[in-house]
Amino acid sequence: MQNVRTDLAIEMHEMLMEAADELSGVTVRQEQKDNVHISRISIESLAAQRKMGKPIGHYITVEFQGVNIAEGEDYEALCRVVAKELSGLLSLKEKSNVLVVGLGNQNITPDALGPQVVSKLMVTRHLLEYIPDQIDEGIRPVCAISPGVLGTTGMETGEIVRGVTDKIRPEAVVVIDALAARSMDRISTTIQICDTGISPGAGVGNKRKALDKSTLGVPVIAIGVPTVIDAATITADTLKLAADTEKAKTDSKLYEALSDLDLDEQYEILKNALPDTLAGFMVTPKEVDLLIERVSKVVANGINLALHKNITFSDIDAYIS
Repeated sequence: MQNVRTDLAIEMHEMLMEAADELSGVTVRQEQKDNVHISRISIESLAAQRKMGKPIGHYITVEFQGVNIAEGEDYEALCRVVAKELSGLLSLKEKSNVLVVGLGNQNITPDALGPQVVSKLMVTRHLLEYIPDQIDEGIRPVCAISPGVLGTTGMETGEIVRGVTDKIRPEAVVVIDALAARSMDRISTTIQICDTGISPGAGVGNKRKALDKSTLGVPVIAIGVPTVIDAATITADTLKLAADTEKAKTDSKLYEALSDLDLDEQYEILKNALPDTLAGFMVTPKEVDLLIERVSKVVANGINLALHKNITFSDIDAYIS
């Protein structure tokens, strides 16, 4: 199960359940709020950590397939759900300083989620320092950076974030990054929030040094949205659909062949069968630019609402504009 590429805890749990694996040390709670589905997964033991392939901690998945996130009541309700779930993982005092880090490459659309979110944030640390009398009650000192990627800066993301963290000493760090999923249905329609930090680039097989409490010295909350899916995973899913279609046929050789293989075996066969020109290919929807623009606004406003008390969407729009 570890071979199938996904950054989502909910997908790892689903695959383990499909394989009928024993999975003690993991608790799952589900909740439906109108058109939004929330899954809360807690990994509580080292054995569960090994099976899930994710550190001990809490993973919240907010799924909103079919929800109009462009504008309107559904969009605002979704932002409030993200804000509430994020607030539940943050333990902050009224004036706690928070650093938000937008990971990714602004010039590559599927990887631009982090920088796009940062561009829509209410950054207020400088205002509270220089013009505190003009700032409304409940506004928290928030600062943000988009450190770029190693190939354009020559510096590891962890080095940059650690340097900034040591200098400004925030009470918490919120990190945003694009993720990989195993299901196309979850691309840009799912937000994962966790309290275990993040390893930049892990979703596309380019794992860098982790950003978490052990490396930064403060609590790190990671927020991610899946924007890509591995080419081999799409092929494996297509074969599974074909096998399910053939299942009704008593003499289906395709179903017989695939039914003897588990998901890992199917994935490895397909991965090895792909030509070198397709090795490592990550696939994203053709309308990814629009999807990133919309979902980054949801994530940004979820953070804005969670960090600043009593603000409205009008307040946010006035600040950003």
